[in-house]
Amino acid sequence: MEYKIVKNPMGLIEFTMSEGEKIISEAAALVYIRGNIKTETKMRKGGFLKSLKTAALGGESFFVNEFIAQEDHCRLGLTGNMLGDIEVIKIDQEFIINSGAFVGSTSDLTLDTKWQGFTKGIFGTNMFMLKTVGTGDMFVNGWGGILKTELKVGEKMTLDNYQLVALSSTANYRVTKHGGFKTTIFGGEALVMEIIGPGIVYMQTKNLMEFVRAIIPFLPKNRH
Repeated sequence: MEYKIVKNPMGLIEFTMSEGEKIISEAAALVYIRGNIKTETKMRKGGFLKSLKTAALGGESFFVNEFIAQEDHCRLGLTGNMLGDIEVIKIDQEFIINSGAFVGSTSDLTLDTKWQGFTKGIFGTNMFMLKTVGTGDMFVNGWGGILKTELKVGEKMTLDNYQLVALSSTANYRVTKHGGFKTTIFGGEALVMEIIGPGIVYMQTKNLMEFVRAIIPFLPKNRH
């Protein structure tokens, strides 16, 4: 199987598949199919309860699509729902993933939910994260650009609570307030993630909530 990312930052990922190869994707990620590819819609690997938990708690779809090549040289195009980069993460250790960032994966990799607990706080707007199960290639989507940073042992990074795309489980982190009362109210920074290496951090350069706030003044007002 071969793949390439096309047209970032508003991109998609294009696969060239041989007979029998399979890609798993989120519902509604399909852009196009060229060649004989069979599409099967299934619950996530692990059955009903795992699919329900991932959908209800992790913010992902209950069902996934499996695209299976029926001949050589098939092409498949997938994209995410965010206005930004698509990135490939080669998973050989457990990662935690931002809800909504997952686009697809190779067939040996799936997702589960991970309770973060009140000691670590809210991740974005969710008390639950997604975690990877298995190994393989995972395709993620972010708002704006996606940047990769590797933290050394003991190295610390402070990241806005909405900017994380993915984080290797080797790192320690907690969600905390940033600054004092004035920073929270007037500075636009309420919660941040304090991450301590060693670990790999994938971050997005744009913030969905700030984008929403920016367009609200331009939305039509209800008139009665």
